Amino acid sequence: MNTYDAIIIGGGACGLMCAAQAGLLGKKILLLERNEKVGAKILISGGGRCNYTNTGTTIANFISANPDFLHGIFRQWTVEDTIDFFEAYGIRGQEKTLGQLFPETNKAKDIVAIFSKILYETEQDIALNTLVKSVEKNADGFTVHVENPRGEYQYNAKKLVIASGGLPVQKLGASDLGLRIAKQFGLEVVGTAPALVPLTITGKDADWYSSLSGNSVFSKVSVAGISFEENMLFTHWGLSGPAILQISSYWRPGHEISIDLLPNFDLDNLIKQERQSGGKRLVSQLLNDYFSRKLVDALGKYLVLDTKIASLSKADAKLIVDTIHRFKVKPAGDKGYDKAEVMRGGVSTAELHSKTLMSKKIEGLYFGGETVDITGWLGGYNFQWAWASGYAIAQDI
Repeated sequence: MNTYDAIIIGGGACGLMCAAQAGLLGKKILLLERNEKVGAKILISGGGRCNYTNTGTTIANFISANPDFLHGIFRQWTVEDTIDFFEAYGIRGQEKTLGQLFPETNKAKDIVAIFSKILYETEQDIALNTLVKSVEKNADGFTVHVENPRGEYQYNAKKLVIASGGLPVQKLGASDLGLRIAKQFGLEVVGTAPALVPLTITGKDADWYSSLSGNSVFSKVSVAGISFEENMLFTHWGLSGPAILQISSYWRPGHEISIDLLPNFDLDNLIKQERQSGGKRLVSQLLNDYFSRKLVDALGKYLVLDTKIASLSKADAKLIVDTIHRFKVKPAGDKGYDKAEVMRGGVSTAELHSKTLMSKKIEGLYFGGETVDITGWLGGYNFQWAWASGYAIAQDI
């Protein structure tokens, strides 16, 4: 029977940062990971390149029942701390669009390698291919019962950290373990749902979207007063791409999404300018200046394309402007947890101390990363939360 300062369940971004920082502080940690290697989601993030933070991170980039909770964590570990930490171990960042920071090497495995190096040098224990069966609170701390290919074991520690992630993606070992442990100890869990996830279209319009599969268009996508301007991608099942993934975190079933297909232009003015110069061009020719031929042809379902602009009635001109700038979509649903980047909801921040992330009810029990009701936008924000929460926990265990 082994005893540790802390047991960390989950070898993802939060768990790895927590274990590394605790090791650097001289603590003895056991990291439990159900996969055959740590950092499984890190390794596939950003197409294997790992967008590990965002230079523009603020609490406005997160969804939570209480976003202000983030202040207590982000004061301890900033974006600059993330950049400095990785630079100290040889990884310099290169900024892509919208503040997204990637390793110059473009290799997510280099991020994971840093943590493996720290854990090795600080002599921490890692148990891979290990499934947590149950957790118990006792007078001295916690007992964790596990199972791996060699048999069943139990480990003891004064502190227990739940960094087991959310429900995406099952093939990478995702489960509801963290939520079950929270409920076991009587903690409130905010309702969960897939986030940063493609949206599906069914019914009479399904074939129209499917016919445009592969077409990408820069758009402004809005719902419930929230908007994102990025690329939107038509797919066989509906809509995806960064703009849709972002808005999906705010969309709720039954709600309608508004899409501005030409956010950087005023189509009403463009039509007026065409008329002033004679208006001899067809509607399709004007739209071809801004969209792919395939999308313009598809818009023929809604618009008169073969009419000269000079001949457009006021009603037809208004219909064109409204269709392009206020295209309405009512998604049937989303692609679920296996296609989602993250989970929305989780352990309520009201249950946790805002500096340490320890449970207010259970001494020595901590929750971090995706398990908590903190969901970032697409673009490195969720990693920044994972690193920061892992660091904050490590200071207290």
